[in-house]
Amino acid sequence: MAYNIINGFTGLPHVGAGHLATLAKALLGDAHVLDWGDRFACTISTDGRTATIGTGALNMGEGWLPFSDEPVKLAIDAGTAGQKRNDLIVARVRKDGGDLNLGGIQSFELAVVKGANTTGTPTDPKDTATNTDSYPLWRIPLDGVTVGTPVALYKTLATLATVGDSLTQINTAQLKMPYSDRTIALTRVGRMVVASAYITLNSSFSNASNQSVTETIPAGFRPMPDIGGLLHGSDNTGAISFYLWGNEDGSMRLNGTGNAGRFVGISGCWIAA
Repeated sequence: MAYNIINGFTGLPHVGAGHLATLAKALLGDAHVLDWGDRFACTISTDGRTATIGTGALNMGEGWLPFSDEPVKLAIDAGTAGQKRNDLIVARVRKDGGDLNLGGIQSFELAVVKGANTTGTPTDPKDTATNTDSYPLWRIPLDGVTVGTPVALYKTLATLATVGDSLTQINTAQLKMPYSDRTIALTRVGRMVVASAYITLNSSFSNASNQSVTETIPAGFRPMPDIGGLLHGSDNTGAISFYLWGNEDGSMRLNGTGNAGRFVGISGCWIAA
């Protein structure tokens, strides 16, 4: 049948697991841990032999939506003196009988995939379990008999409410203008920051070239790494023209010329970290 309605009755068997998985994949995209429960938080026992995984739910790569509503304890094999190893904790959807996406019955489990010992730099093992869709949640590093801090390997999918807030919430701040007692207004909507001001300068500067200034961009409004933020200032005669370059740590550098007592318009726009 070329056409079908997932949630409407057409007189034929319709709403199957495959349909819902396809719908979830289309709506949620690639594999993510969902913002529910403990989000599969991982704690290691004091003896390093047990990993406890908290409750959680996730969207697997093929659209399956498994969840665990109770903490799960998983055994970690002891390390070997003088050797290093990476183990993985993975989420698996297993299918008994038939192709992973066709026929059969699915089951869900959390499992440890043991890595190989090495004296060099350990690599993450691959999950070789057959007929499964596997998603790594945690890396458990072992150095000799010592179990290190678990490393999260998953991405968390934000809720619609959180996404809506990030896109519509407006935050404001003030940035002091170098060589002036006035400030530049900063407005952040989502990750976009807009800077604007019409102010006077108290002191002059001439042909500044990458000059470091003491004023800094407030936290929460600082630009992304390796991209930076640019603020440009000028008056209506063209005699004053300068720009401030902002870095990810909030520091700024000044270039150009400004004269005391002149009104200048300042504007800028960048993507916040």
